[in-house]
Amino acid sequence: MNKKIFICLVLSFCLIFSSIVFAKEQEANNQNLDIMAKAAILMEQTTGEVLYEKNPDERLSPASVTKVMTLYLIYEAIEQGKIKWDDEVSISEYASSMGGSQIFLEPNEKQTVETLTKSIAIASANDAAVAMAEHISGSEEKFVELMNNKAKELGMKNSNFENACGLDTQTTNHYMSARDIAIISRELMSKYPQIKNFTTRWQDTIVHKTKNGETDFGLTNTNRLLKTYEGATGLKTGSTQKALYCLSATAERDGQSLVAVILGAPDPKARFNETAKLLDYGFDNFKVLTVDKKGKEIGKTNVYKGNMPFVIGELKDDVNFVVKKDKIKDIETKVEMIENISAPINKGAKLGEVIYFSDGKELGRAEVVARDKVDKATLIDTLKNLIIDWVA
Repeated sequence: MNKKIFICLVLSFCLIFSSIVFAKEQEANNQNLDIMAKAAILMEQTTGEVLYEKNPDERLSPASVTKVMTLYLIYEAIEQGKIKWDDEVSISEYASSMGGSQIFLEPNEKQTVETLTKSIAIASANDAAVAMAEHISGSEEKFVELMNNKAKELGMKNSNFENACGLDTQTTNHYMSARDIAIISRELMSKYPQIKNFTTRWQDTIVHKTKNGETDFGLTNTNRLLKTYEGATGLKTGSTQKALYCLSATAERDGQSLVAVILGAPDPKARFNETAKLLDYGFDNFKVLTVDKKGKEIGKTNVYKGNMPFVIGELKDDVNFVVKKDKIKDIETKVEMIENISAPINKGAKLGEVIYFSDGKELGRAEVVARDKVDKATLIDTLKNLIIDWVA
């Protein structure tokens, strides 16, 4: 056989074999995360980086996962001083008429903001959600406007709200995507971590205060992962005939926080199992790595017509990336600085960027800023710099 032909055959075989192995590896990986739900996403909480996705932008009915936005707006109203935890809320006839998951509030019953918020977070109470919407905005319709405005502000491109609780029997255009749910869940847990005081409770009790007296009412969390998944911190379940079974779950392990969203799972067991599968994948394979610290000196750049000949550049913020655990030692950097920048330069002005790479792929960029202020040179500064240059 011709030597060249033999070599070609060997190379072809190697290529074919490699392709088969690679395909089998990919197939195995896909099987490991074989998600039956209509849509899913896994997001690292501190950076917002997506670690897994399936139909992440499909618009689907979220059922009670809607209440993640309702809870966010409650905590925002508290932060802004619009409402207080001990405010008494008078329950309207409309709020008390909500079906589905509820705490059976009666018309004219009074409950505190804290009690109603706890009931939403733990027991997914529809009547409590509508009561809080009315308390914050005057009506559920006005509160829905607030929900949609906040969604736009946060970049939630595939969400539209028609009510505050997620009941979808009377809605025609109420939807969210898995990505948008992850965005608002991440915002809620990052900005208002105190919500974990409610979302991590398995059971609690409230007291109904009506004209007939006071009665205790038990709350049980709808999120079974609190009992079965190590590190679970929340967040919100949802299920209707239209939405099937949904969940936005948050968990923390070894200083790492994840958000996993499942929409349209076929049954309750699949909802929790697939969410746990996503969380396991994140914790087992990824790590948040602080590559560099805020204030680290990166370099210097010459200053034209400044009272100083150069300015030192430093990192504006801590640099954190989500990396695969087997790639942690492979991070490389490239510095790009502006050269011969003209004075004046304010402290904190951008001077360039540091670009971070892993395995040949760009991880991200970090801004380099001026450590000190550099004023425009006076005549004396110019003469002084000339003398320094001459002596040097």
